[in-house]
Amino acid sequence: MSERPLDLIAIGRAAVDLYGEQIGGRLEDMTSFAKYLGGCPANVSVGAARLGLRVAMIARVGDEHMGRFVRETLAAEGVEVSRVKTDPRRLTALVILGIRDRDTFPLIFYRENCADMGLEPEDVEDDFIASATAVLVTGTHFSRPNVDAACRRAITLARAHGTRVVFDIDYRPVLWGLTGHGLGEERFVASDRVTRHLQTIVPDCDLVVGTEEEIRIAGGGADTLVALRGLRERTAAVLVVKRGALGCVIFPEAIPATIEDGLVGPGFPVEVFNILGAGDAFLAGFLRGWLRGEALPRCAELGNACGALVVSRHGCAPAMPSWEELGDYLTRGHALPRPREDERLEHLHRVTTRPRRWPEICALAFDHRKQLEEIGARHGRDGADIARFKSLIAAAAERVETGPAVAGALVDGRYGEAVLTHWTGSGRWLARPVERAGSIPVAFEDGPNVALTLRAWPAEQIVKCLVHYRADDEPGLRAAQDARLGELAEACIATGHELLVEVIPPPGRPADDSTVPRALAAIYAAGVRPDWWKLASPGTAAGWAALEETIAANDPHCRGVLLLGLGAAEAALKDAFALAAGRPLCKGFAVGRSIFAGPAEDWFAGRLDDAAATDAIAANYRRLVALWHGRARA
Repeated sequence: MSERPLDLIAIGRAAVDLYGEQIGGRLEDMTSFAKYLGGCPANVSVGAARLGLRVAMIARVGDEHMGRFVRETLAAEGVEVSRVKTDPRRLTALVILGIRDRDTFPLIFYRENCADMGLEPEDVEDDFIASATAVLVTGTHFSRPNVDAACRRAITLARAHGTRVVFDIDYRPVLWGLTGHGLGEERFVASDRVTRHLQTIVPDCDLVVGTEEEIRIAGGGADTLVALRGLRERTAAVLVVKRGALGCVIFPEAIPATIEDGLVGPGFPVEVFNILGAGDAFLAGFLRGWLRGEALPRCAELGNACGALVVSRHGCAPAMPSWEELGDYLTRGHALPRPREDERLEHLHRVTTRPRRWPEICALAFDHRKQLEEIGARHGRDGADIARFKSLIAAAAERVETGPAVAGALVDGRYGEAVLTHWTGSGRWLARPVERAGSIPVAFEDGPNVALTLRAWPAEQIVKCLVHYRADDEPGLRAAQDARLGELAEACIATGHELLVEVIPPPGRPADDSTVPRALAAIYAAGVRPDWWKLASPGTAAGWAALEETIAANDPHCRGVLLLGLGAAEAALKDAFALAAGRPLCKGFAVGRSIFAGPAEDWFAGRLDDAAATDAIAANYRRLVALWHGRARA
């Protein structure tokens, strides 16, 4: 088969999962929920994309906030969403789930006339199906006439174009109308009607995947082996039985005398935390091998490893492993009964599944509080004036085109709350300070319970913490700083925020090329691995080399370094930018006072009106962006 643009097109459920966060309680008693992408085909799409496959979805979402969340999340994961249509009449499906114990996972499907069940045959395009190596259809989307017709059209087109057909039985009795709404977790209800229906699908499939219960509903009969033989009479597809902790069994040809005589793919020994989504992860891993021509035992290994990782975590789509993470797990998996407690693996999961890439950033930093309070005090101005001035800075920033770099900002919540609210969700790189200005050792502005503070922050707001730090600080001071940074790093991980640490050595002591790299090494040694660093220019090529060596040795997945300004003149920043040219670790700048300090003094003194101050700040920022983009020629 010639190379095609897509490896896989998944058709069907694209929903929102609301996962109860109180583990071990009844769903009735849950008090908070985590929001994730959900739905079997959507989960498989994310899992397969994270493993390096080129994936697209055909689905529908509602014309509302949850529909936009589904589309944006899929796109951020690298899934092609041009055929995820917006349904103007239906709402995006929701599922509410909980984790009661290792065997009980209550869930409620909110799917009455939902958007993805509005799929019609005309949503499935001939050329699009022909562009893929395989198409994935799932059982739920054969439970209603219109979606049945859409999926059958996809199968017919796939057969015509030599596209393989993958069928995940994905049997949910409640979605076939066989149970009440309160029994969404029920996995098996015998139904001759459903069996007859599914048996009309399998003849045109190349791969059929299901649990033992799903194999029984598709093949007919209460015995898995009998059901497998029933399926084999109707299809030449490779049949895969998922068996949970036991792994899987594959039947590429005739069904043998016992299930164990099939091709057994052993499972990985993990403690079950959440079974929901593990089957979707298995299929994503299996397809990574199957669509790349791997031998079936290797496909089973990839699938079982993915399932083991997801069964040990909270959520479905966000728990899917990346290819790099999976490789690490495969080398150590049999020694990790609780993967979610393995610090190395969890760090790898977090940094290799970040939803957005930031290749280059030109950020205007105006998270300053203490400095503007001092200027305001000199001129009899109060906090309301500071907030108003920050709105002028924001207006100036919006005038400046930063391309090809992404526009960014550092803004505080005390005086810049309105700006933060306005820019959140705009696509800007956005960071927000958490430290109490000037505190040594570092303290948090909104109190010591920083995890509670961050739970109220939108996830896209990067947490910035300025710390005055040297590796040779007095031991008690350094221990206090390390403890606060450790608490902050844990809080960021728990709440899904990225962390930026700004390191400025305390003044008044000698410094050289090794001062900041040694500080970074000490912070890493304390167990803190920030996503970003904000640092002054090291001033020499040797200083840059020392920084790069330190970061690469401790966290090769670090997002990078942003240069700070410390109020430097443009000429000094020009030199710093030129020195950073050709340094992949340097992703841009986050400069503030060099841009707004002069206009701030004049505005607070009444020498500039709003328009003039805005013009001056925009001009300063525009020049700095030009210096950054011209750095290679400086």
